[in-house]
Amino acid sequence: MDDDRTADGAGPLVQAAREDVAGRGWHLMAPAEASTCVSADTSVWERFAAHWEDLVTDPYAAEKGTRRLRRYGQFLLSRDGEIAPMGHEAFVQPEESNPLYVDVERHFEPLTEAFLAEPVLNALIRLLGEVAGGMRDAPEWIVRVHPFRVVAQADGLAQPTPEGRHKDGVDLVSSLLIGRENVRGGRSMVYDADGQEIAATTLSEPGTLLLSDDRATWHAVSPVHPQDTERPGHRDVLVTTLTAPAPSRPSGGTP
Repeated sequence: MDDDRTADGAGPLVQAAREDVAGRGWHLMAPAEASTCVSADTSVWERFAAHWEDLVTDPYAAEKGTRRLRRYGQFLLSRDGEIAPMGHEAFVQPEESNPLYVDVERHFEPLTEAFLAEPVLNALIRLLGEVAGGMRDAPEWIVRVHPFRVVAQADGLAQPTPEGRHKDGVDLVSSLLIGRENVRGGRSMVYDADGQEIAATTLSEPGTLLLSDDRATWHAVSPVHPQDTERPGHRDVLVTTLTAPAPSRPSGGTP
């Protein structure tokens, strides 16, 4: 992947996000702020959004009645910002996270080469690495990238999170709005460890970035519905998570 760095001049914005996520468990970054942090203007976001036309059906969500399109990829992010792709494999969420898919191997199509070549993706991953650095001092991060499209139709379910309130089993979880077309609903909620709502917002403008500490909070998104019921709508987001790898056991230790 290209070796672009997080934009100069974004320091105070990144620091505010670090402090919020580490302190209260969540942070909402406005589109102008996110654009500054990843050096993206309107043309960059429009080019990036075009990749959501190349997603494929999520068969697991279809089993629950939701038409969702997606792809999936994972990377290793070093402390100094180097990004390396990891092998494509099944996506598995750990125990005590997603109640619908605990320890279920879900197989998704990989990210396209064109998607991987987008500089804004690298910049976003590095931005998230800087935010996660305020949560713990990890030498590297496993980054999982999930572009989603949830299709809203008058005669069907459209649940961005069919599992309801859940965790992802990671350290940092982020949701970047890519676009909305002919939809209402899709309210993002963050809950504390006791299940009390601590944040709620409808991501409505492309480039809006919601961040939360997945260790300390839960999250969910309400269903979306077409505004004009005569035609379908959709909600496009990029969900990116960061997890610090488990430390290796010393040779000869207890298995």
